[in-house]
Amino acid sequence: MDEITATADELIAPPTKSSLQWLKPALGYVLAIGGLVWVLHDFQLSQLRELVSHLDWRWIALAVACDVASYVCQGFRWRLLLKPQGELSTLRATQAIYAGLFTNEILPMRLGELVRAWLVSRWTAVRFAAIIPSMVAERLFDALWLAIGVGLTALAVPLPKNLLYAADVLGIVVVLGTAAILYFALRPPTSNERSSGLWHFVSNLLETLSGHLRAMGRTREFSLSLAGSLFLLVFQALAFWLVMRGCGLQLNVWAGIAVLLIVRLGTAIPNAPANVGSYQFFTVVGLSLFGVDKTVATGFSLVVFVLLTAPLFVLGFLAMSASGTSLLKIRQEVQTLAD
Repeated sequence: MDEITATADELIAPPTKSSLQWLKPALGYVLAIGGLVWVLHDFQLSQLRELVSHLDWRWIALAVACDVASYVCQGFRWRLLLKPQGELSTLRATQAIYAGLFTNEILPMRLGELVRAWLVSRWTAVRFAAIIPSMVAERLFDALWLAIGVGLTALAVPLPKNLLYAADVLGIVVVLGTAAILYFALRPPTSNERSSGLWHFVSNLLETLSGHLRAMGRTREFSLSLAGSLFLLVFQALAFWLVMRGCGLQLNVWAGIAVLLIVRLGTAIPNAPANVGSYQFFTVVGLSLFGVDKTVATGFSLVVFVLLTAPLFVLGFLAMSASGTSLLKIRQEVQTLAD
């Protein structure tokens, strides 16, 4: 553990430092602190103890099981997307995902995405750049189902206009992203022999990505992974709602889904490690829409964060340890693999 935390600065720091290098992580920490200050204002530790003492651990156990199942679904989906590049078991894919999630828990800026891509590249002997299109497709699938989820939830429970506006923006992004993937997946290969300089680099990069997208997008597994992405979101929503039940919040499943969607949209941008601060803030905001008192919502935001993050942290640490590598080694080799 000491080796992992000791290499945090090295993994964050790029080879060439700039005066603005600190800006993005600093902004994430500022937002996290601001969110925590607002959430914890007037909240007493005794209220948290009272909530924990009355937890129904039967609901909590089901919630943890659903949360783990969601990442197994993600591992299966990633295995399908990677099949044109090489064979990878669902267990291995899930291990890489958990190792990446563990990295996100201790480092800002979602650096775990690089970690899981590096691990899969190492296990399958597939070039690092060839892994990226599958991860782009994952994000597009997640955004698509998230937008659909907001629309369906809006039919069942009243949602704020700001959330619906965010869903509309997300829908536009999905449409543009789908159009881009279709373009790169269906267009014929082109020659860039006459290009040079920066344009040569960009053209080669786009050609490489489009080649992998063509191979991936024309397979049956691509469609299956899109459909399977729904189960990932369903299991995460169930996990969140089951913790609500375990905490004694008598809200229906649609309310639980609505709050989770608010949290997912609010934490979509890179911020502090483990989304600390923003996770609690958007959980409280979401629950307030359903008449939950801020004090109760604050207690729940802390409990659900710990209950769903602790298994992730433990399993992620075990996944990283079992991989036989470290964040320092990944930092040293990831640039070579990306070439």
